[in-house]
Amino acid sequence: MFPLAIEGLERAIGYTFNNKSILVEALTHSSYANELRARKQSVKCNERLEFLGDSVLSIIVSEYLYSLHGELAEGELTKLRAAVVQSSALASYAKKIGLGDYLYLGNGEEKNCGRERQSILENAFEALLAAVYLDAGEKGKETVSVFLLPLIKAELERLGARGAHSDHKTELQQLIQQAEGDFLEYVTVREYGPDHNKTFEVEARLNSNVIGKGKGRTKREAEQNAAKEALELFGEIE
Repeated sequence: MFPLAIEGLERAIGYTFNNKSILVEALTHSSYANELRARKQSVKCNERLEFLGDSVLSIIVSEYLYSLHGELAEGELTKLRAAVVQSSALASYAKKIGLGDYLYLGNGEEKNCGRERQSILENAFEALLAAVYLDAGEKGKETVSVFLLPLIKAELERLGARGAHSDHKTELQQLIQQAEGDFLEYVTVREYGPDHNKTFEVEARLNSNVIGKGKGRTKREAEQNAAKEALELFGEIE
């Protein structure tokens, strides 16, 4: 499958690029770039843009939450930000704008459903933010905010409706403490990716038995997701 024409993506985000090449770079996965390099063709992948996009995302969301929630302390703001910029949330934003359909992927990733893979989508979404930020120049942050914040607001509403502001690790610990002698621990079973964008896989174990698994861009996020899966297993949350 060859990616769709980028004009469709521009319509989806409401922004037309002056420099189309930076958009193509944002959409180019390393697997595609590596295949072309093997054929002596020089192509940039989106990893550098992803690095910048992570910071663009953080500052825009942080400023928005700071202005929206004047009553919340730093710790609560941090939890709220983490909830709306975690891996699964970023991948969901990417899906809402159909980002996967515009990606340049290597043959291996194409065959393995890379257009739906969470890690690829979240990374490409961050790269897209950086591409808009750079292309728009002085109005970069403002321009990114125009299409990013509606996605963030919708996610905040969804989280609020589900009561997702809670601390799943604390909830699970309180549940486990009801039975004497049970031992709960979180074990990192795998970590991969470059230093600036690692992914952690964690298991929640009760008396050495795995009761939940979670992934995240930090160990904290992965542990929270593992605890959430455990709570779902115990029927505490849907």
